[in-house]
Amino acid sequence: MTQQLFSLAGKVALVTGASSGIGRHSANVLANAGAKVIACARRLDKLETLVSKIRSTGGTAEAVQLDITDNASIDSMFEMAHKSVGLVDILVNCAGIAKTGGFLELDDATWDQVFAVNLDGLRKLSQEVTSQLIKAKRPGVIINVASVAGMSAAPGWTVYATSKAAVIHLTKNMATELWRHNIRVNALCPGYFPTEMNQEFFASDEGKEYLKRLPPRRIGNLEELTGPLLLLASDASSYMTGVALPVDGGHAIRLV
Repeated sequence: MTQQLFSLAGKVALVTGASSGIGRHSANVLANAGAKVIACARRLDKLETLVSKIRSTGGTAEAVQLDITDNASIDSMFEMAHKSVGLVDILVNCAGIAKTGGFLELDDATWDQVFAVNLDGLRKLSQEVTSQLIKAKRPGVIINVASVAGMSAAPGWTVYATSKAAVIHLTKNMATELWRHNIRVNALCPGYFPTEMNQEFFASDEGKEYLKRLPPRRIGNLEELTGPLLLLASDASSYMTGVALPVDGGHAIRLV
């Protein structure tokens, strides 16, 4: 009974940013839970490697190249996805970029680039998926990958933290409107996990010192996101919507 609660058998899951890091891990987790996965990102070669791995273990997955800042790319992705696996039941908005720097250092190009990926692309994909689900009168799940940086001030990460705070607030507004259509929307807010965006920092002396201020004294393992992701994606969270769920190793109570 418990396993059935977390099963995604018969579901179609679309994961953006699936070429590396949390997005890649998410695609593997959802496929292992029984979902047919559409793995999307700009780097098609990395997606094809991921899909090959999923298929080798008996899973079902398709690789589709996607630039979420390009409307034509979004339209093409949905067309290909529908032909191969059908309507999307679960959307995991994981694509994102990070830019460091303080408020006074920000320029228009950096601000626009981060928001185009972290917020605008997420919004466009979510609108398309929910519109199709509502038209088909089918339930659905949206998981927006935000960050603990969006839950409090993050000096030196102004534009990134602001974009992720906007993702959390958008999640809550989406949840209030889409509940009546049986579509749940939640945000997963990871702390520090190994990704291409942060590996250089945590290999540095500064990064190592920062980790000493976290209760676990270490970066998270991607496997530690598996349970929270499956919770939000499955019927195990059928009465949860509008939640911003931190998985941060106590980042919010870190030692000063």
